[in-house]
Amino acid sequence: QVQLVESGGGLVQPGGSLRLSCAASGSISNFYAMGWYRQAPGKQRELVARIFSGGNTDYTDSVKGRFTISRDNAKNTVYLQMNILKPEDTAVYYCKANSPQLAYWGLGTQVTVSS
Repeated sequence: QVQLVESGGGLVQPGGSLRLSCAASGSISNFYAMGWYRQAPGKQRELVARIFSGGNTDYTDSVKGRFTISRDNAKNTVYLQMNILKPEDTAVYYCKANSPQLAYWGLGTQVTVSS
């Protein structure tokens, strides 16, 4: 059983930056994809960004050019650098890891963008 623990959320003003971290209890090299998802109040959970074992990435359109996902296999950690944050980025952000058989989720970290 793999545990994922997110950190780095908080309150930030519009235009500010945050870096989220997702620390795994095991080796992330076992996962073909790791991603960040978010869920705002009253909305469905949506994909924000994913990174694949080969290094390819994809992003939802609303964050392209502002967010960057990266992974450090040596630290078993995935990051989400979020710049130029907007109020509409406010949500609980979740980390997800995909193996061929299973998917694992973290418990989430709150990001609030407000002046």
